[in-house]
Amino acid sequence: MIENLVIVESPAKAKTIEKFLGKDFRVVSSFGHIRDLSKKNLGIDVENNFTPDYEIPKEKAKVVSALRKVAADSKNIWIASDEDREGEAIAWHLASVLNLDLSTTKRIVFHEITKEAISNAIENPRQVDMNLVNSQQARRILDRLVGFEISPVLWKKVQPSLSAGRVQSVAVRLLVEREREIISFETESAFRVTAIFQIDSATGENAVLKAEASKRFPYEKEALKFLELCNDSKYTIASISIKPGTRFPAPPFTTSTLQQEAYRKLGFSVAQTMAVAQKLYEAGRITYMRTDSTNLSKLALVKSREMIISAFGEKYSKTRQFKTKSKGAQEAHEAIRPAYIDNPTTAGSQNEKKLYELIWKRTVASQMADAEVEKTSISIDMNNSPVTFQANGEVIKFDGFLRVYAESTDQENNDEDRYVIPPVKEGMPLSYDNITATQKFTTPPPRYTEASLVKKLEELGIGRPSTYAPTISTIQNRGYVSHEDRPGEKRQLKIITLFKGKLATSTKTEIAGKEKSKLFPQDIGMIVNDFLIENFSEIVDYHFTAEVEEQFDEIALGNLKWTGMIGKFYSPFHKTVTNTLEKKERKTGVRVLGNHPETGEPVTVRMGRYGPVAQISDSANGEKPRFASLSKNQLLETITLDEALDLFRLPRSLGEYDGGEMVVGIGKFGPYIRFQNKFFSLKKGVDDPYTVTIEKAVEIILEKNESDKKKVLKDFGDIMLLNGRYGPYLVKKKLNYRLPKGTDAEKLTKEDCIKIIGNSDKTKKSS
Repeated sequence: MIENLVIVESPAKAKTIEKFLGKDFRVVSSFGHIRDLSKKNLGIDVENNFTPDYEIPKEKAKVVSALRKVAADSKNIWIASDEDREGEAIAWHLASVLNLDLSTTKRIVFHEITKEAISNAIENPRQVDMNLVNSQQARRILDRLVGFEISPVLWKKVQPSLSAGRVQSVAVRLLVEREREIISFETESAFRVTAIFQIDSATGENAVLKAEASKRFPYEKEALKFLELCNDSKYTIASISIKPGTRFPAPPFTTSTLQQEAYRKLGFSVAQTMAVAQKLYEAGRITYMRTDSTNLSKLALVKSREMIISAFGEKYSKTRQFKTKSKGAQEAHEAIRPAYIDNPTTAGSQNEKKLYELIWKRTVASQMADAEVEKTSISIDMNNSPVTFQANGEVIKFDGFLRVYAESTDQENNDEDRYVIPPVKEGMPLSYDNITATQKFTTPPPRYTEASLVKKLEELGIGRPSTYAPTISTIQNRGYVSHEDRPGEKRQLKIITLFKGKLATSTKTEIAGKEKSKLFPQDIGMIVNDFLIENFSEIVDYHFTAEVEEQFDEIALGNLKWTGMIGKFYSPFHKTVTNTLEKKERKTGVRVLGNHPETGEPVTVRMGRYGPVAQISDSANGEKPRFASLSKNQLLETITLDEALDLFRLPRSLGEYDGGEMVVGIGKFGPYIRFQNKFFSLKKGVDDPYTVTIEKAVEIILEKNESDKKKVLKDFGDIMLLNGRYGPYLVKKKLNYRLPKGTDAEKLTKEDCIKIIGNSDKTKKSS
């Protein structure tokens, strides 16, 4: 018989914990949740006080069977699922499925996988906390009710196969509202004037002073007039202001701040950050990664201080405990920190090493001294204009925590305030070296990145640490939002330069509207959002959604009964569902663009069964309508009549070549040429599908065919030996196979290839 059985959530975690427990303990994994709401019907008995109907999914049947067997053969059972509401619910489901007595089953929790933490947990077991379980149940049941009841309404009124969710729909609303702000934004331009002044040579200094005019000029004429004044002006330093300043370190990481900073500094998506952090936690390298606490344990504070003094000296150490600012912060977790602070690096993959280093630096910096800076502001007067020039700079007098780490922001880095101002005095005369007026355009509010969306959701009190990553994944997987880079468009800037009394005008090209890793709402997301606001305003209301989160918190504290909370929500919600289903109209986002300039037929755009389409004519006129799909970056709300008409110009035939017709079109992956049942991509930003010539098309086809020939090393019919980016490899039935190390590709026969594929298949099956 097994003396002590410990059940954890993941196999990786089980391996790590088993190292710390003696031979009297056996550690097994439940592989996450083992039970969920039934997929038959609603899975909730609404009439019987919202009693949930739980079932063991088919894919978990073997796991549960194995757990039952080992549990029946164990003297003591310890459930060590994660220390949050989701983990508490898993513990309760395990107890229920394994027929364990809740009063005697030992529930243990720890937020780091270290020998000390595990030993402490074993010495201080508790019972399953039903308040936490009920809070998780309330969230799961409420989300099932919303999804299950709204989805059929969307199928009937908007489009089949759609879905809605309490948090995901609010996230989509944020993105749609931001997109409409951008659409309605009107760009304006003005001229920003900057000067480089020469410090009077009488001082013996050969230095220059960079400054900016206190006024911007809307028009070129005004900027020119001002530069003429500048040429005739005398300049004097009117005032110098020097102020000491202090910069404070950021608190240790919570889930959301880790997601934001990993995106800014490492380029990780929210889901990627959580996957890497999970591995680090399960390997015992960091504390639990789902937390909204900035608290550090006493031991962590002591170890940080020791390490900082040893590495940098006592003046760099400043022990501090940060207060958690997050709305409704749940559970008494620690912040995310290294399990062993004296380890600045870790083993593992490159991504694990990068994320660990980020966590280590942030933790250590939070316990370091403030940085001391000196900010200088200089005002420069003109003798013939009320406009002044301002020079600003900052000098770091003591780097403090900046020696280890500085937090990034969502905005572009601006280092102008780090400019070191040379020594100057009030009343000192200056002469200009050059003065430049550069045209600047106003920019619309930025689109959200995954990280900045998490930040906004947290600010609004919507969602909790465990919900951010799945919410963002869900809205992308359902096609409401796309995660994209956009190249932007070239724009000309006017520049007027004053140098040695002469004015010169030039232009400079900049890329406007370039986007990297941004979230773009799609047409269907915008239509669903409008439909929900119109019919289910409470579901997508920011305050209501945040209030629901607070109610979950109250349930977790034992201050609110979960069934009562669900009942209060469900009755009016269900009534709204019924009323909406009775309405006749459908939501298709239809928009009339105008009439065809030649035929006079109406041109409209709307959401079709398979996506957004443009339509010429309608059946009411007795004409058969013609349809064309919108291209990837076009929206129903912003497409123009000319852009819609252009869609009907494709696909177009270029003519024949080598006995086959060449057709140009736009597909899922961009513009292409179809020839002899093969597709040849046009180069982005180079080849225009509307104007590409027959000569250019032939060139593209020949170039691709030549490239493909070089790729094929040997053709054995059903097996191909190809030359890829990382060297030769085999392909059979669209499956790729690596060549064993040291294989001479040139000497391979078909029999050799069959043998390599056979051995590779055996390895895959056995693993």
